[in-house]
Amino acid sequence: MTAAGRIEGVVDLGSDGWWWPGDHRAGSLMAPAALLRAALRVEQTWLDALVDAQVAPQEAGADLAAVLELSGGLDQAALGVASEAGGNPVMPLVAALRASLRESGQEHGPQAARWLHRGLTSQDVLDTAVLLCAREGVEAVRSELRAQVERLAVLVEEHRGTTMVARTLTQPAVPTTFGAKAAGWLHGLIDADEALAALRWPVQFGGAAGTLSAVVELAGVDGARALRSSFAAALDLDPSAPWHTRRTPVTRLGDAAVTATDAWGRIANDVLALGRPEIGELRDGSAGGSSTMPHKANPTLAVLVRRTALSAPQLTATLHLAAAEQVDERADGGWHVEWQTLALLLRRTAVAASQASDLLRGLRVEAAHMAARLHDTGADVLAEQESMTGLTGRPAGGTYLGLVDDLVDEATSRATDHLTKSTQKTAQEDL
Repeated sequence: MTAAGRIEGVVDLGSDGWWWPGDHRAGSLMAPAALLRAALRVEQTWLDALVDAQVAPQEAGADLAAVLELSGGLDQAALGVASEAGGNPVMPLVAALRASLRESGQEHGPQAARWLHRGLTSQDVLDTAVLLCAREGVEAVRSELRAQVERLAVLVEEHRGTTMVARTLTQPAVPTTFGAKAAGWLHGLIDADEALAALRWPVQFGGAAGTLSAVVELAGVDGARALRSSFAAALDLDPSAPWHTRRTPVTRLGDAAVTATDAWGRIANDVLALGRPEIGELRDGSAGGSSTMPHKANPTLAVLVRRTALSAPQLTATLHLAAAEQVDERADGGWHVEWQTLALLLRRTAVAASQASDLLRGLRVEAAHMAARLHDTGADVLAEQESMTGLTGRPAGGTYLGLVDDLVDEATSRATDHLTKSTQKTAQEDL
């Protein structure tokens, strides 16, 4: 047997961790099983809505989860293979559900099979299910961001007076403080959380061509109008005009995710640059090792966070390209390219969120090294100050730190306000 054959016999090489170290941190977020559960929820909610509105007979009411439990569940892998024939996984899912209902032996099974999915189209189910999954992912990322804002606000205040060299285009510029530098990081994290908080979660409900013609045929005009509201409310989503080829909900998701990865990448870049031994001003507490060099303490978390920041914009660009390529009332490929793209983007964002939290918790600020580097620059770091005093004729004004204290105060005040509003909103949602 060849070496490859021996390896294949004992190792599962399909683990996502091999391709994307840290992927386990995302858990089931945006995983195929999560999408399947969300699609089942959409189908169940719509079937219940038809029965509650007396469009479908009471005999059509069925608990899909209970039926599937009796039948042994769904074969996720088989559904994935079957999805190729119709180009999406909803078609084989509906077929499998109807078969399970008919074969369940339950009195209401045949009627439920008859009414299941009626009035919807596959894009209604999949888009709505994707947003349900994405909302769960965004909530996880926002939880990490809030913890990061809390941690960083403390760090900013603690180091408001820790002087260091400010660098521009990689070269020493003027004096600053680490508190001022970290205040910039803090604003970036708040910007990201605000972008995610501003997202809206619209239900997708349009039928075959976005006109809801089948729903009107089933329920009448007034009934169709009522179902638009009740269906969205039951899923805790916003009522919305069909967005089959208006992909703003998806592109906004992508943009908000990249706002977060940008903010983390900004922090990671500073940690990597200032953590070089010849600088030594920051230290990544993860201290990953090397497979061959025992003396190394690689800044692993910062490296992995930066990795996501480098890859996320391209995924979002694909979402925008897909949006621009929409055509007719439902698109031919522009829709299909979104699913895995968005899943990858949001899983990677969730992974980076967790890693960035660990990075900030373990970050070491080497204040003595910062002071030493500032001292080493000598008079050069005050050259701009000298040119300013030459213009005004006034003597130099001390440390040349400008409005650093004001800037730190603004950042920490914004953090306090943001966290207070987030807490109040969460409390209101829990009522």
